[in-house]
Amino acid sequence: MNTSRILRAGVLAIAAAFAAGVAAPGVALAEAPMVKASAPGYYRTMVGDFEVTALSDGTTELPADKILGNIKPAEVGTVLAKSYLKTPLETSFNGFLVNTGGKLVLIDTGAGKFFGPTLGNLLNSLKAAGYQPEQVDEVYITHMHGDHIGGLLADGKAAFPNAVVRMDKRESDYWLSKENMDKAPADRKGGFENAQAALAPYIQAGKFKPFEGSVELVPGVKSESTYGHTPGHTSYAVESKGQKMVVWGDLIHVASVQLGHPDVLMNFDSDTKAGLAMRHKVYAEAAKEGYIVAGAHISFPGLGRLRAEGKGYVWVPVNYSVVRN
Repeated sequence: MNTSRILRAGVLAIAAAFAAGVAAPGVALAEAPMVKASAPGYYRTMVGDFEVTALSDGTTELPADKILGNIKPAEVGTVLAKSYLKTPLETSFNGFLVNTGGKLVLIDTGAGKFFGPTLGNLLNSLKAAGYQPEQVDEVYITHMHGDHIGGLLADGKAAFPNAVVRMDKRESDYWLSKENMDKAPADRKGGFENAQAALAPYIQAGKFKPFEGSVELVPGVKSESTYGHTPGHTSYAVESKGQKMVVWGDLIHVASVQLGHPDVLMNFDSDTKAGLAMRHKVYAEAAKEGYIVAGAHISFPGLGRLRAEGKGYVWVPVNYSVVRN
């Protein structure tokens, strides 16, 4: 048998078939329609023995030149351009699911239906990641802005029917107060209404349990008081086997500007002075200790570390890794 002749004949047959297909009427191999959408987003990593899954709620455009204070809008544009970005800036909205082996804890829930059609995808991302909302034991909220609590609801009901919802008492006392809502400017009242609606089914079911200050909530997960952005803004430290990750909430919104210019203010902090001081504190701590930072508004999956550089910091994304047992 002449093997080379058989192989050559096979190659010629494939080539002829391909040529015929290209030449055939109505066949256009390069004209498939564009999908123009990403799949539900999740990224999984390990912190010691704990499995951490970053969940994408989606993205939306933020007017970076307007939400940042004590910096000229033109300068914001210049700084963004150095990172090949511009304003309005397409910004990620992330939540983080922590499986300790004993508890399944979700930190922040995304925007739900509070922020428009490009957000509200966290539940889909959670399901794509292999979990169901009924499996979540506890939900920890960094603060009660709508893009962190809207996902507590699904069709007006508790999205996580078996979960206990927890946050700092200073935060819940502020947003659940009718007196505070009545005193708020007209354009801020909606934030109070959203907060009260998001928590209502959990309060009614006896599944809302606020805490005070920095405490261990489940083994390996602790709250850390980072007040300033809101009255009870809280970060959450996840530690296992000597490894650490801190979920920052809204301690950063525009990383490409704020890290290099840590004196920049955030215009919608409830206390701009306290917010600035807290950012200085946690940025320096993260760079010194080298732990993983999980950012709600850092480009998905929002996981990385800070490195000090000059008077500011550089974001170092985690190295992509395939999780193995």
